[in-house]
Amino acid sequence: MRERLLRLSRTQKTLTMLAVDLLIVWMAAFSAFYLRLGYEEFAARYLNSFIITGLLASVISLPVFYSLGLYRALLRYMGQHVSFIILRASFLAFLLLTASITLLGVHIPRSVPVLYWLLSALFLGLSRYGVRFWLRGFRLRDILFAPIKLPQSKGHEQQGRPVAVYGAGEAGNQLVEALEHSREFRPVAFIDDDARLWGRTISGCRVFSPEALNRLILQTGAEEVLLAMPSATRQRRREIVQHLETFGLPIKTMPGIRDLASGKARLQEIMEVDIGDVLSRDEVAPIAELVEQDITGRVVMVTGAGGSIGSEMARQALARHPKLLVLLEHSEFNLYTIDQELQLSIRKLGLNLPVIAVLGSINDPVRLLDVMRTYQVETLYHAAAYKHVPLVQYNVSQGLRNNVLGTLYTAQAAIMAGVKQFVLISTDKAVRPTNVMGASKRLAEMVLQALSLEPEVRLFQPELFGSTPGTVITNHTCFTMVRFGNVLGSSGSVIPLFREQIRTGGPVTVTHPDINRYFMTIPEAAQLVIQAGAMGQGGDVFVLDMGEPVKIITLAKRMISLSGLSLRDEFNPDGDIEIKFSGLRPGEKLYEELLIGDNVEGTIHPRISRACEEMLAWAQLKIVLAEMIESLNEHRYSITRELLLRYVNGYAPSDKVVDWLYQHPGHQPVKDEIS
Repeated sequence: MRERLLRLSRTQKTLTMLAVDLLIVWMAAFSAFYLRLGYEEFAARYLNSFIITGLLASVISLPVFYSLGLYRALLRYMGQHVSFIILRASFLAFLLLTASITLLGVHIPRSVPVLYWLLSALFLGLSRYGVRFWLRGFRLRDILFAPIKLPQSKGHEQQGRPVAVYGAGEAGNQLVEALEHSREFRPVAFIDDDARLWGRTISGCRVFSPEALNRLILQTGAEEVLLAMPSATRQRRREIVQHLETFGLPIKTMPGIRDLASGKARLQEIMEVDIGDVLSRDEVAPIAELVEQDITGRVVMVTGAGGSIGSEMARQALARHPKLLVLLEHSEFNLYTIDQELQLSIRKLGLNLPVIAVLGSINDPVRLLDVMRTYQVETLYHAAAYKHVPLVQYNVSQGLRNNVLGTLYTAQAAIMAGVKQFVLISTDKAVRPTNVMGASKRLAEMVLQALSLEPEVRLFQPELFGSTPGTVITNHTCFTMVRFGNVLGSSGSVIPLFREQIRTGGPVTVTHPDINRYFMTIPEAAQLVIQAGAMGQGGDVFVLDMGEPVKIITLAKRMISLSGLSLRDEFNPDGDIEIKFSGLRPGEKLYEELLIGDNVEGTIHPRISRACEEMLAWAQLKIVLAEMIESLNEHRYSITRELLLRYVNGYAPSDKVVDWLYQHPGHQPVKDEIS
């Protein structure tokens, strides 16, 4: 019955409500006569007067109800404002009915019209609130006997910034209800694509079409738009954002379905609009077998679990129900944060899944081996890395120790502990690198490529693992590398920086007008990493389809626009935010690539390709690593640079050595940059 009523057209629903209200009018009139006169006197002396009164009430009340908007409100989302409309409409109908009865000389007691007003208002209100709860799934006994939650004070109702909510569905209505008690926002209108809703009133807010935004702003004074479409596709959200941008209003959004379901966010939390809704394309649905293959029922470990990528890898792993999840992180605060988040998700989802939060460094081989053996790790996602290009450029030794040696120690510990799958999260900056960070990630890839070809491994620096020189370890670990570009909103991304610069009034700093980058959302990148790892056969370098590269200046302009501000330039000197060019930083590229060569083949996943890259044999690579460590220990970074130039294919440093602690052979600190 509910579904049948909900499927009726707008006209059919209005006619149904008019028929019900006609019945209510006659019921109210009959009840008024009956309560005032009793049955015997009513039937004997006032039956004709009752019929005339009922006809007059019908002719007067229904047009009044219609003209005051009582049939524009959707019953499912009817708010408290409807009570006021009912009282106002029934009172106006009472006045007109009283005047008509007086003019026509209808003989009835003077209290009957008053009773009619009170009873009609009561019946109208009860009918609408009853139907509202019934349509939303409540049973009759719930409607009659459930305790009533009184509304909070409305003293601050007119406070807050007037906002329009885009999306008049369930999420939009829940958002409006949540914001009714907010001091920051005051919902004044809905915007919706559904033409059947235009002109209707939902939760006290008029519904406008997207093309009527100018009229909406004039009539309601809306100063901001809140997107309430958590289940819309990225393509649709991008189209909406692009349309809204032309009106110059700030655009914000409510959390997505995934964050609401996981408990990471609450409905009333309003966020900056996801720049991914503007830049990225729709995500391809994951292949279930691939995302579950290496995780479901297995012991999974994530290094760098407190970072942007590592924390998302942990979330994605948790959603696939591993046997046990081990988080390794050297930052106490970051580890605490992700551990608390995952524990909350586990409680909300009712899972029985241990999460082990381990403080430790990937440069501590004994700790790595101890953790992997203790928990018998089967799948390892290696996300720990230093990735900020300028910082690594100025801290050469730490960048190489963490990214190269840390990966090496983690990989050797994985071999010794019998880990089945090892997936390295790499970067597009490893392709023909112009900076130390990119070169370090390419060298880390080469370490895994070399180890993948060794059925038996003679460890590098075995003494660090408590082993004796010459020890040979049987290798049963499948090593895989996944290479992709920037992820939106990560700790090293320009997006948080731009957002803060816009918040403080600018300027927004861009290094070069032509610089561009590939971008992908963190959840999509993590899902693709998991799927690529499942396809690995040993030594594979997988490349993710990042879509089209985006100019950073375009990104900056879009973020200024989404904030409801204007760009200040030579064409608009009175604009709000200026963009300044700061120049390329040491080691920074204008363009990024994903492949070193052209030898690439597709896979069963449309967004993942397999690349065949050059490599060094393990025996030769160990010699290179030993020379590199020696140069780092002595702060002879010119030698370190020569080693990278010789062995990292395509390495073309764009600057001199700029390490803060760079020293000449006499170990006397110098301030000059020495090449």
